[in-house]
Amino acid sequence: MIELDRLTKAFGAKMVIDQASACFQAGQVTAIIGPNGAGKSTLLSMASRLLDKDGGEVFVDGKALADWDTRVLAKRLAVLRQANNLNMRFSVRELVSFGRFPHSGGKLTEHDKAVIDKAIHYLDLADIQHRYLDELSGGQRQLAFIAMVVAQDTEYVFLDEPLNNLDIRHSLQIMRNIRVLAHELNKAVVIVIHDINFASCYADHIIALKQGRVITQGPVDDVIQAEVLSDIYDTGFNIAEMNGQRICMYYA
Repeated sequence: MIELDRLTKAFGAKMVIDQASACFQAGQVTAIIGPNGAGKSTLLSMASRLLDKDGGEVFVDGKALADWDTRVLAKRLAVLRQANNLNMRFSVRELVSFGRFPHSGGKLTEHDKAVIDKAIHYLDLADIQHRYLDELSGGQRQLAFIAMVVAQDTEYVFLDEPLNNLDIRHSLQIMRNIRVLAHELNKAVVIVIHDINFASCYADHIIALKQGRVITQGPVDDVIQAEVLSDIYDTGFNIAEMNGQRICMYYA
């Protein structure tokens, strides 16, 4: 389990994260939601040590995040950032292979190659695995980066807006695969996501932020309520039940 205890972060005079506490459990998909500027990506960055915190603490399996050796932590926690820019030309397979670096140190074993193959097939990239990233659509590149994280094969998986550049079919594919990672492989998967209905239908636990504060968190049915979401997003919501799932309607 990863625990966030009263995390704070300010950029200049602006408080971006204010006393935020939460936990990420194995076997669950946790979705972090909230309006633009709520601090979602900042919270995830502090939880993964990509960004220094100003206050509070993060514990990974009971051990303070700052005390983890970087190489060891990379075998436990994988992170996909919101922006992924590469200055060198790589094929899909070469990119996915980078996910094995914490385990192989750059010298791929037969086991590493098998894990890479599995990740490529898992994301349905076999037909384009030898094509270069700059030859692909934005959605295909995003799938390749997610495959790299899958190949890292960690207990904790952090995905910052993983549905960027993806169409509906590929978004559904990613969310279904995320559920498999959590429910069948018992990983703790944490996603920053804008689409409320994807969070409602595919997450187990939701953390809602507004102006840097955790407004509410809990099981989907506790958070996906009209009055809760209306307060978070400052807009009206209606909630409908379809096939046992809560669907948010917020169009005029």
